Amino acid sequence: MNRILALVASPRRLGNSELMAKEISRNLSQPHRLQLVRLPDMDIRPCRACYTCLYDEHTCSQDDDFSRILEAILKADAFILAAPAYLLAANASLKRFLDRGLSLHHHFRELWGKPAIAVTVAGIPGMEGYTKLCLESAARLMGLELKASEVVYGALPGEVFLDEGNRQVARDLAVALFGPPPPWRSLPWRCPACGGDTFRFLGPDRVRCMTCSSPGRVEVKEGQITFAVEPPEDHFFLTVEGAVRHGEWLRQMKERFQAKKQELKAICLPYLHDGEWLESRGVPGSAQGKAQK
Repeated sequence: MNRILALVASPRRLGNSELMAKEISRNLSQPHRLQLVRLPDMDIRPCRACYTCLYDEHTCSQDDDFSRILEAILKADAFILAAPAYLLAANASLKRFLDRGLSLHHHFRELWGKPAIAVTVAGIPGMEGYTKLCLESAARLMGLELKASEVVYGALPGEVFLDEGNRQVARDLAVALFGPPPPWRSLPWRCPACGGDTFRFLGPDRVRCMTCSSPGRVEVKEGQITFAVEPPEDHFFLTVEGAVRHGEWLRQMKERFQAKKQELKAICLPYLHDGEWLESRGVPGSAQGKAQK
């Protein structure tokens, strides 16, 4: 029986993101067990940028819920990512989770290519901002194969299913999860490297895919816009070998820092006393909070 893990980045219980994840599960034809993680409810502390997870036993030094989520991720066979739009982006709990993502590097060979789908929920049509991009990037950063990604609309809890068309979206996503790879390479408005549909224009004809960061050119052929993207060699986003090599590069940062420590210190120290910091009242995990303990 397949294990399906739904990462729900919404604080609302029985909110639209949760309902979409569960409706997708209900429409899966494969026998499965659904496990859900409500990211805002989990104790996921900010990354300390200590790189501890890249060495030793590849575990984070912080004693919080991230290790439990990682364990669930490694046991899962497929994934549902669901998040509401908060001020034109995904709820911050998704980003806080991803900021701890260096811990995934040791597990990329286990995770690579596992199927995932993503659903964005926005309250006002057209006001999802870059939430969809956040979810698609999350799937890629986890080493998953994103099969489909959709946006639905509904502000009040349950409102998403006042539109029966959204139930069809859930059915389509359920079919896509274990279906064949999407034909993204043949779609001119998609990035041929990763399937992303969001681009940053760097000039009149130069673009960069905002999902995989590959540079390229925008062309018009027979009246149709086409994105010709050129992914760099060994792109860590696109192959498991590239992801593993990127992890090795990250581990080398420690040696690089030690070699340049004095030079970097000389650059940083002159800025030490510039400005005035607004101090914390002792929020757990903050530098000021630690100093007061």
